[in-house]
Amino acid sequence: MILDPSILALLVSSVLISLMTLYACGYGVQILRRWDIASGSELQLALERRTYLISTIVSYFLAFQLVSLFLLIQTVDSICHLFVGAMCAVGTLTVNSFGYPTLLLKVATFILAGLWLILNYADNKGYDYPLIRAKYLLLLIMAPFIVAETVVQWIYFLGLRPDIITSCCGSLFSQGSRGIASEILAAPSVPMEITFYACMLITVAAGTRLFLRGKGGYLFAGMSGISFAVSIVSIISFISLYFYEMPSHHCPFCILQKEYGYVGYPLYGLMFLGAVTGLGVATLQPFVKKESLEKIIPAMQRKLATVSVFSFLTFTAIVTWQILFSSFKLEGY
Repeated sequence: MILDPSILALLVSSVLISLMTLYACGYGVQILRRWDIASGSELQLALERRTYLISTIVSYFLAFQLVSLFLLIQTVDSICHLFVGAMCAVGTLTVNSFGYPTLLLKVATFILAGLWLILNYADNKGYDYPLIRAKYLLLLIMAPFIVAETVVQWIYFLGLRPDIITSCCGSLFSQGSRGIASEILAAPSVPMEITFYACMLITVAAGTRLFLRGKGGYLFAGMSGISFAVSIVSIISFISLYFYEMPSHHCPFCILQKEYGYVGYPLYGLMFLGAVTGLGVATLQPFVKKESLEKIIPAMQRKLATVSVFSFLTFTAIVTWQILFSSFKLEGY
């Protein structure tokens, strides 16, 4: 194992988050089975006293869970020089077979944690804990992912050895490689560019409709998820080319490095923020008729839609600026 402060922080925090999540889930099972706000029983009073404290602690842990995704990316990118053949985070993640599963689980728990924080915030706004069952049910769904992430992450970092020869991003993100990356690169870049801008346009239109008329929550959330996926594919397919100004360099991780002004961090941050806040609209949609939240949730959905639209628009503006003023041009332009 490589001794690095960031790695130690990731490992220790993952264990603490898993333990806290499991403890809260044990409490959540009682909530799902025994919660009755109209009851004055001793058990109900005990549940009410403890729920706010536990929810507050869990919210802090899950907030760090959001940060840990970017800490993981920064860590694997910063230690790539320790491995022969590695040029960026790609090389570090391919040192063993647990690198990319760790990253994918981090992405999944990031989204789930973000949605839980939105639910918890809305629940705290109601006077009768209106979403308490929903948020603990989501926590129970999230728990296996968090525990799996902890286990896989430990195996991954414990398996890192400086003497291992790994692959560079050029071999993985090339048309001659195998896997999803090669399928993305095989698709024509110009149609992908059109798809990207069309998705962003529809997402912004759906968000504007939701803000002005309070309608189309599920449509907007669905488009936010689609735009998030299309943005990731687009970075690999054509966006990265304009930053690297090289026709064969499609790596989605090199833009995180100093040579490119660390522009990858705001780009990915905006993507994730847009996706989580957009999906949060759909997470709240089933509860719009809750008596204690009937005025709160529509206002929250509008705020979430505003943040999501702003995030995707800013992401698109950065990309468009680079496309317009880069010396690199795709064939067909």
